[in-house]
Amino acid sequence: MNRSFGVFISLFMLNVLCLIVMVGCRQDMHDQPRIEPFEESDFFGDRRAARSTVAGTIPRGHLQLDEHFYKGKIDGELAKTFPVPVTIDLLRRGQERYDIYCAPCHSAVGDGLGIIVQRGMKQPESFHSQRLIEVEIGHFFDVTTNGFGNMYSYNDRVNPSDRWAIAAYIRALQLSQGANLSELPDSDQRRIQQIIEVEE
Repeated sequence: MNRSFGVFISLFMLNVLCLIVMVGCRQDMHDQPRIEPFEESDFFGDRRAARSTVAGTIPRGHLQLDEHFYKGKIDGELAKTFPVPVTIDLLRRGQERYDIYCAPCHSAVGDGLGIIVQRGMKQPESFHSQRLIEVEIGHFFDVTTNGFGNMYSYNDRVNPSDRWAIAAYIRALQLSQGANLSELPDSDQRRIQQIIEVEE
């Protein structure tokens, strides 16, 4: 009986000791000394901890004063010019971005017969239609930014520089599909002729 009582007292004391150690190690990490959302604050006169932003505050990188570059418009009208120089590097970047974001619906050549359309989605207008050949370049930037018809906005997926690169590449596609062989430089005509001969 004494031995059982001794074991009971030992286990009881061990449990009490473990409990004391656990309470002592807590350090109140669950309630850190910081202001929680919607918590009261004694520091401010209105007793609100959450503060409104200063009037006129603009997040870094979001000022976007250049309407031409960021909206594809000039004085509210679709831009007829590019806000950046159209270089071979811009066209290469545009082709890369076009192949990723646009070709699945519009196809690699811009005729609107991409793989998604072949699987049942409504066909977009061909970039080679007379209307889109004549439309202002800002139209392509605007549609990529805001979406159009079944096409959703790419504003949060494609940055403005790349949207202009895509617009430039679409113009290059339009020119390439409607180009007359005789209008090309002699060196390009010879290269195309060699390709045709190899394929035959």
